[in-house]
Amino acid sequence: MTKRMRLPSLIGLGGVFLAQMGFAEVPAEALTGDAVAGKKLAGQCRTCHGIDGFAKIPIAPHIGGENPAYIMHQLTAFREGTREHEMMTVVAKGLSDQKIADLAAWYASHTAVSTLPAGKTEDMAPEDCTGCHGATGIAVVPDAPNLAGETAIYIDTQLKAFRLGKRQHEIMSVIAADLDDARMRELADWYAAMQLTITVAP
Repeated sequence: MTKRMRLPSLIGLGGVFLAQMGFAEVPAEALTGDAVAGKKLAGQCRTCHGIDGFAKIPIAPHIGGENPAYIMHQLTAFREGTREHEMMTVVAKGLSDQKIADLAAWYASHTAVSTLPAGKTEDMAPEDCTGCHGATGIAVVPDAPNLAGETAIYIDTQLKAFRLGKRQHEIMSVIAADLDDARMRELADWYAAMQLTITVAP
């Protein structure tokens, strides 16, 4: 499977994760996830994100091969209401901390590899993005998402959300505040051109 690439710290989750029961007292970030259990839960995520984490719809991000810390952070944010989405805000409320950790373990167990398209070189990548998201859209810090292969519409929408304050992040809110619509689209088109391959864990 292939698709494209990267961008500033703007991506987040937006899929269908479902569960029930109360939340564990231990924060999800402190728990050890069970990838096998996570695979079973991921069956309820496949409509938007795919069982392998390769998004099936253009408004959902790829999550296969993401750092588990990023996935746990975003799911917890949806559950607690610090990040909102018409679907994720509802379904994440039923996720226990352990189930969040299990889902993160499953999707993080995959390997994401991105490839520059013909005619592009790493030194052409936007300098204000590479420190977190890497030159090819594979994140280099734990709490930044991979951007390889995301659709232009998804990246553009998330950047505008940061600029408008609908999403909050200490780095992205500052970066997006200085971007006009044309620059956002330029960045989105660049990252969308990158090719992404997700290899499912055995």
